[in-house]
Amino acid sequence: MEIHGTVWDILQNKDAKIWTTGVHSTVYEAIRLMGEHNIGALVVVEEGVVAGVISERDYSRKVVLLGRTSRGTLVGDIVARPAITVQSSDGIETCMQLMTSHRLRHLPVVDDGTLVGLVSIGDLVSWVMQSQRHTILQLQGYIAGEYPG
Repeated sequence: MEIHGTVWDILQNKDAKIWTTGVHSTVYEAIRLMGEHNIGALVVVEEGVVAGVISERDYSRKVVLLGRTSRGTLVGDIVARPAITVQSSDGIETCMQLMTSHRLRHLPVVDDGTLVGLVSIGDLVSWVMQSQRHTILQLQGYIAGEYPG
């Protein structure tokens, strides 16, 4: 099944606010910001350029399990580089392929060097489910004779 739609379509249905942190922030500061805003990830920026994403999952795997402290570890020390990003014109399938092949849950959206959004695996699953519901309704209408054949 081919999935139609672009990253831009997903961004139109999301809150426009993008939470970021810097590479020189401590992991503690990043985790605190995530908690304050009830989010699971932040885009990491360095000198205005997207450096990557830090998530709660990164905290547990790259700080806690390695015996580091969140107050003594900088975000830049654990963020995976280079950042894997998409553009708002990229298709949903492109995002799904990137997330699957790189085992990611979040993709920063960068257009012409500017951060314009963040899409999550949850956003993509929601889009696919909505697309499938739409297709099913169209097929049911066609079968019921509501559309000219």
